[in-house]
Amino acid sequence: MRTPLSLLWATFLLSAAAAIAAPSSSALDRIAFGDPASEQAHGLGAARTEVIRGGLDEPARRLLPNSPVDWQGGIIAFTLKVDPEKENYATVRFWGSDVTSNNLILFCAGKQIGYRHLGDIDILDIAGGAPGYNGRFFYQTSPLPLALTRGQTELKFEIRGTGPTWGYGATFEKYQHAMTEPTRGIYAMAIHTDGFFAPPPDEKQGFAPLNPPTRPGPGVELIDTVKHRVDGEVKKLLGSAAPLNQMQTQFLARAYHVTWTSGAGKPATVTQVVKSLDATFAVYRKNPRLAESDPATPNADWFGLGPSGDAIRLLAVPLAPLLDATIDDGQGAQLTRRAAYSEMLVACRDWHRRHRRLYTNQSMINDLYGIYLANRGVAVVDPAHALPEKEIRRYLYESIGLEPWRDSDAGGEGPAERAGSRNWGVGSNYWQLTAKGLTKELGYVGYYGEVLDWVTSIYDATRPAPGQPGDEKIRAQLVRLEKARGVFRYPMVDAEGFRAMRIETIIGWRDGGHYPGDVAYGERPSWDGSALYSVAATLDPESVGYAQQMLADNQFFASLRDRLKETSLRVTAGLLGVPDQCALLKAQPPSAHRLPMTPGAPDFVFTDEEDGVVAVKHGDELLYVSLYWRARHAVNFLARVHFTTPTVDRIAVVQEEAEFEPSGLNYTRPDWTNFGFGGGGPRYPAELHSAHAGEVLPIAKLPEGVRFKPGDESVYAGKASFYTLRYGPYLIGMNTTKDKTFEMKIPANANAPRELMSSRPVLPGAVLNVSPRSTVVVRVMP
Repeated sequence: MRTPLSLLWATFLLSAAAAIAAPSSSALDRIAFGDPASEQAHGLGAARTEVIRGGLDEPARRLLPNSPVDWQGGIIAFTLKVDPEKENYATVRFWGSDVTSNNLILFCAGKQIGYRHLGDIDILDIAGGAPGYNGRFFYQTSPLPLALTRGQTELKFEIRGTGPTWGYGATFEKYQHAMTEPTRGIYAMAIHTDGFFAPPPDEKQGFAPLNPPTRPGPGVELIDTVKHRVDGEVKKLLGSAAPLNQMQTQFLARAYHVTWTSGAGKPATVTQVVKSLDATFAVYRKNPRLAESDPATPNADWFGLGPSGDAIRLLAVPLAPLLDATIDDGQGAQLTRRAAYSEMLVACRDWHRRHRRLYTNQSMINDLYGIYLANRGVAVVDPAHALPEKEIRRYLYESIGLEPWRDSDAGGEGPAERAGSRNWGVGSNYWQLTAKGLTKELGYVGYYGEVLDWVTSIYDATRPAPGQPGDEKIRAQLVRLEKARGVFRYPMVDAEGFRAMRIETIIGWRDGGHYPGDVAYGERPSWDGSALYSVAATLDPESVGYAQQMLADNQFFASLRDRLKETSLRVTAGLLGVPDQCALLKAQPPSAHRLPMTPGAPDFVFTDEEDGVVAVKHGDELLYVSLYWRARHAVNFLARVHFTTPTVDRIAVVQEEAEFEPSGLNYTRPDWTNFGFGGGGPRYPAELHSAHAGEVLPIAKLPEGVRFKPGDESVYAGKASFYTLRYGPYLIGMNTTKDKTFEMKIPANANAPRELMSSRPVLPGAVLNVSPRSTVVVRVMP
């Protein structure tokens, strides 16, 4: 059966189906920037720009900073034809070797297209720190609102340059930085009516680097550099006359078990840790809210006093004789060290149980530190007040997707206790990870989805004692995550032209401006762990193969070099395990496994219906699609696509068909031009209006018991039951439901269609059944 649709949205789906049946990629109009004849024909006006000869000696325009410098820069204005009835798309041509620190924003009829930060339609170009597509061109495609193009045959456009933004800036000045250098070159812009843009046959394209070389250095000599840095920090902390903060204390407790450090097994290490824990308790007694939020930790209200609990766990044996000594709380009261530590850690544990975090990485950190490690500390000093290990471990299981996430604890029976808890209202069957091992924030995430370091830390935390095996169910889940993340690594040279694999970020919900993604094979190197952290914990043969591929490409030591450039204690702590991890991996037998997207690897299709994401390798074509794309508030009928071939890279937001059970509620897009969520983010000191304001989108039916009102961000409000997307040679049908079957019709004029999951041909005009929680991917010959 097919899910019923309201008549209003059935009209939209008929138009989408027509586009699927008859794709066309010819441009209605096109302007070539830097070409005098083309610019004159389109009435180009320019302020603070320059014409350059760029990639492959092609002409382009760059927008220049203002004088004096501020957050805005140059502008180009021009006119292009549009279709008065169909969906129109704007595609801009960029040179993939360019590196930019600035943003480009498209305006149509005086209104801004897209959102600056994490909207479902991005602005035209977001600053990236490395070449995205070396030696070739890439094409950025955005849909134009029907409200602007309907009834029009020609529209005025502008492209404006601005400085970069920082999404965490609390003020406008911290959020929006000045534009201090030229933008990347803008080569051409075309208007077309099919989401898949095919460049003109005579347009120059580059070529993929053939057999890119292996990076020659750095090499194993960095291990000595790591040891020197880490042990220097250990010695400094051991010699500190002042008590250490929580993160320093935890680092020193970890170093106690690392044989090559100056703190390994030393009574002086224990003495310094105990002195610092006593001081932390005195601060807590003066300010009990320290149990909730300690500014010395990276994210204050996620960690609480968990690092102190971990230090106690790690040093349980040498601490035991010291726990019954009496200490002063700094306020004149005397109590045993055992009672003091228990008091602050119980307060931490119970507050964080009532204030859990929804987003996956945040949930993991809160539940690991604020709840679990705090309780492990209590179990050492005051077992009677520790929650049983089986009971406390369920928070970890929930945060890594082994059990349904049960939201924050109520905290008590009375209204005051319930009022003191944070409830996210996601219902009783929400899972933090998909069954296939991807995080949900709310769909597929690139960088923030790289939680292998946190899941490894969770596994380590469950070890009964350092060096002993941890929870086997958590280890198995960690292996599942390693393999799932491996799909989202694609071949691309690094910034210096050497062979590498990079993280797929274009289709990530929380990945604003990360093009290209970082170099990564298995685990993404982070502040808290190296690229070998998770695989050293699991030694899974497939994951070992990914690590050996990184070592063979000599990208591991390059990642280590980059980490060493950062001087924070957090990074130093993350380096503590590197020498032993590296030695362990080098001792493993050779593995035949390599990352799935590696050149020469077999074709494959990966789908995750819970995240609404698809990955396809077909020969030299690599396709990543997010069908469930930043639909935080309502069904938006938009998909995000990253389609790479050896000569062309396409990045696009395109219309798709979406079927769902309507709730009867709608969401009207606000007049936001900055954030695509959270009230629109910081306001700009200029009169800017969104081209998308006023668009009415339907809200899907939410599960019973889920708290929601229109305008809320929800994992349910924007997710459709069935998606259909035609993009170039690909036709995709995804069924996200557990109990319905949908139909997908192959266009009657399709040329030699083949279903890629089974590698079987299908007939033009055939109707395929798409069963629950499954996806059909069909490729059609050009």
